Amino acid sequence: MAAQDPATTKRKILVPLENNPLVFTHLSQALGVEPSLGFHDVYSLDDRDLLAFIPRPAYALLFTCQQEVFWRARKAVFEAMAEYTGHGDSEPVIWFRQTIGHTCGTMALLHGLSNGGAKAYIKPGSDLDRLLKQAVPLQPTQRAEVLYDSKELEEAHMAAAVMGDTEAPRSEDPNGNHYICFVKGDDGHLWELNGGMKGPLDRGVLAEDEDALSERALQLGVRTLMKEAHEGELDFSMVAMAPSLD
Repeated sequence: MAAQDPATTKRKILVPLENNPLVFTHLSQALGVEPSLGFHDVYSLDDRDLLAFIPRPAYALLFTCQQEVFWRARKAVFEAMAEYTGHGDSEPVIWFRQTIGHTCGTMALLHGLSNGGAKAYIKPGSDLDRLLKQAVPLQPTQRAEVLYDSKELEEAHMAAAVMGDTEAPRSEDPNGNHYICFVKGDDGHLWELNGGMKGPLDRGVLAEDEDALSERALQLGVRTLMKEAHEGELDFSMVAMAPSLD
């Protein structure tokens, strides 16, 4: 759960992604997602005027918070969870274990694209389509190996990592933030998907007209994390995955 020190591990470590619509747009389209799927900054969860600018439905919400906030909110859940063993088309949701350092942003993106309404935007025969067809039938360990070994995924990630508004950190720099993806699955449930957990978390059922940015979804998802933040830990960031404005 806590960030690993790059000096003590030999695993593959990449440059972390900024939670930025431009970054996710570039990465998703490089992997083979239609440009009609968009990414939108969420500046407020309470200002209806600002929320009104985001196209609906919102398929997923990509959320970042400090590691300490995340651990405070999910430590007991993590310790109580069994290791997930789901695989194949019968899964209610597709979950990936993260084994590449500093790629929780890409993992959040993959979780959002692989589940719910966003799947319809993946181009047949694209890199992402081929990656999912290879990975989905596999157990979580083998599924993670597919991502780890994907040259296309690594190259697309690295190209997107330098496109943020701030200077991209080095891969060896410590990373104090963590990404979580909240997505409305095909089963109508809100799922919390995070490659650093032991599996997917079912946060509850949403009504047919409720999406990942509906008030109920926020209460079941991101607000449970935000309420654990102490003073000085309020640097949250949110990007909604929804139809493009173009």
